[in-house]
Amino acid sequence: MSTQKGKKAIRGVPQLHEELKRRHTVWFTPTSWEKLQSKAASSGTSVSELLEKIAAELEP
Repeated sequence: MSTQKGKKAIRGVPQLHEELKRRHTVWFTPTSWEKLQSKAASSGTSVSELLEKIAAELEP
């Protein structure tokens, strides 16, 4: 996923979200991972952004 055109990325400043992302580890079966990759590719985004979108739609 691309950032906003013409804006230089600055380390420590969120680009697409209200807060910075942190690294987390999740485990998937190979089949589930392939499905996630396929869905992300068809949406023109990354698996990380796809999961971010799904999480954002969840109720607190």
